Amino acid sequence: MKTIMITGTSSGYGLETARHFLANGWNVIAAMRTPNPDVLPRSEKLRILPLDVTSDESIATAIKAAGPIDVLVNNAGIGVVGAFEATRMAHVRRVFETNTLGVMAMAQAVIPQMRERRSGTIVNVTSSVTLAAMPLAAAYTASKQAIEGFTGSLAHELAHFDIRAKLVEPGYAPTTRFAQNSSVRIEDMIPAAYADFAKPIFEAFAKPALTTKETDVAEAIWAAAHDTTGQLRFPAGPDAVALAKVR
Repeated sequence: MKTIMITGTSSGYGLETARHFLANGWNVIAAMRTPNPDVLPRSEKLRILPLDVTSDESIATAIKAAGPIDVLVNNAGIGVVGAFEATRMAHVRRVFETNTLGVMAMAQAVIPQMRERRSGTIVNVTSSVTLAAMPLAAAYTASKQAIEGFTGSLAHELAHFDIRAKLVEPGYAPTTRFAQNSSVRIEDMIPAAYADFAKPIFEAFAKPALTTKETDVAEAIWAAAHDTTGQLRFPAGPDAVALAKVR
């Protein structure tokens, strides 16, 4: 029975993905910064591990405790919304530490065991902002675009060892905690000069024409984990699929 390790499983896409793989008989290692066993159904196939993807020590401990991993899903991420001019560089660094360097560190930690077995899949979750740039999210977009390039290069590099690297590109899901957490950071990040520009954008956020459900992302991750072709990108949700077609 195969084992999947998923980061950022306390809510949103990661939580739904853990539920999806559990329901389909996989062994699931649900990694969370602050473990909460109440969010997932009790199962002998489930293990919950503490993991902070910005800490090398935490990553090493989690990978050792996890044992053999067939599929790694790098889902943990944070957002920052606001005018870039008003975005403090401390926020930018925090976003990159989690969304970019955290993904790279997790991949680097798991590749040796996959290489030795000559099998495995790494699925990196990015965003539909990589398909069409969104205003007021410059730092977040940059952090996700970096992972797009990283994963494309990694896919070529690891194919020699029969390891696959995939991208899942979710659309906008206003119901996720990620969206809520991002909106918290809006405070003090929309200077008066940007107010007229930002107002219709936030109104569109509140009533999007198309949205992505958490189940859309779980199903896309499922498809990526099972794909044996050279397909790299898996847009998730009707809005992301539409943007991918335009691109």
